Amino acid sequence: MAREPREYDLDDRLLEYSASIVRLVESMTETKAANHVGGQLLRSGTSPYFNHGEAEAAESQRDFVHKMGVCLKELRETKRALRLTRRVPLVPAPATVDPLLAETEELIKIFFVSIRTANKQVVHESPSAPYGDDS
Repeated sequence: MAREPREYDLDDRLLEYSASIVRLVESMTETKAANHVGGQLLRSGTSPYFNHGEAEAAESQRDFVHKMGVCLKELRETKRALRLTRRVPLVPAPATVDPLLAETEELIKIFFVSIRTANKQVVHESPSAPYGDDS
């Protein structure tokens, strides 16, 4: 029996990504450095999931691009925190960071392309009031 191809769902992917970030932070060593970097990683690594939800409810194409840009910025920050976590290392098994780094890179590419595509549509958007009220 043939299986239907799995539908791509960025929301689910970001949820799993955020959960992986939380699990990684929970596995960090109990040091001042791990607490500091872990707190930053927890904020930046879970932010794309929440901000993507905001982007889905954007009031305009410009608003969408802005919110997706926030996601991209947070993913880039997360990449740096993950690299530092692995380099120090701040987790017992530094290689456990590698799959998250790879996923971060993929998500950065997805958001970059999405923003570039949406920016092309912004050029065609009229500069009217946010809720379509031109009065």
